[in-house]
Amino acid sequence: MFELLQEMWSFAFMRRAFVVTTVLSASVAPVGAFLVLRRLSLAGEAMAHAITPGIVIGFVSAGLSVMSLLIGGLIAGVGVAILTAFLARRTILRSDASLASLYLIALAVGIFILSAAGSAVPLKSFLFGSILGIDDPSMLLVGGVATVTLVSFAFLLRPLIVSTCDPVFFETQTRRPWLVDQGFMLLLVLNLLAAFKTLGTLMAVGLMILPATAARYWASTITAQLILGFIFAVSSCWIGLTLSYLFPETPSGPAIVLVAGGFFLVSAVVGPLGFGRQLRKPSVSKDAPVATIQQEEKAQ
Repeated sequence: MFELLQEMWSFAFMRRAFVVTTVLSASVAPVGAFLVLRRLSLAGEAMAHAITPGIVIGFVSAGLSVMSLLIGGLIAGVGVAILTAFLARRTILRSDASLASLYLIALAVGIFILSAAGSAVPLKSFLFGSILGIDDPSMLLVGGVATVTLVSFAFLLRPLIVSTCDPVFFETQTRRPWLVDQGFMLLLVLNLLAAFKTLGTLMAVGLMILPATAARYWASTITAQLILGFIFAVSSCWIGLTLSYLFPETPSGPAIVLVAGGFFLVSAVVGPLGFGRQLRKPSVSKDAPVATIQQEEKAQ
C-alpha cells in the first residue's frame, strides 16, 4: 500500500489534482456554509444547472477554452440570478419559484444545444469533469476564483452574517441590501464554474453542500462550521483521489462526492447535533447558527 501511495505521488497529474482540489476546497467551503445557513442548498444545485447553456454555447463557439467557458457560464449564471431577483421583487412569485422556473428553462436550453452539437461535445467530461487531466489554464481559473472568493468574504462576511441573522433589520439599515445577495450569488456562480472543470456539472455543487451539511452536525457557530467545512471538503478530495488511483475504474469526481456523502452520513449518526441529539434533551435548535452568530457579533 505504501509503495502504491509513493507511486501515486510520483505522477505530476496526481500532484496537480491534489493541489487544485485543496485550493478549490478552501474556496467552496465558505460559500457552502452560507448556502446551508441561508437555506439555499437547493438554489446552489439550481444554479449549477442554470449555467449549462452558457457553458455549452462557449464550448460550441470556442472549444474547451477556459475563458470561453468562464464567460459563457458567468453570463448565464449572473443572468439567471438577476432575473430571479427581479421577478421576486416585481411579481407575485417568490425567489424560490422564480429560480426554479428560470433554471428549468436554462437547463432545457442547454440540453437542446448539447443535443444539437451532437458528438462534438465530450459528454462524460461535461457531466463528471476531468480532474486528473487538469491543465494550466484550469489551475489558474481555480486559483483566481479562490482568491476572489476569499478576498470578497473578507468584506462580505459581516453583512452576510447580519442578513442571515435578521434580514428585516439588515434591509432597514442598508440602502441596497440586494447588493449583498447578488454578490453572494456571483461568488456562487464563480465557484460553480471553477468546480465544473474538475467535477463536472452534475458533481460541482456536491463539494459545496455535503461538507457544509456534515459540519452543521458538529458545530453551532459559523467559525467552526467554516473550519470543519474546509476540513471535510479537502479530506473528501484527498480520499476520493486516492481511491480513484487505487481502483482505476473509479471516476475521481463521483468518488470525491461519495466520500463527502460518507462524511455527511457519519456526522448525521454520531455528530452531537445529529441523531444522537434525539436521545437527550434538545439543547440546540435548527436555527442555532443564527443565535450563535449573534453571540459572536456581540463578542466582537
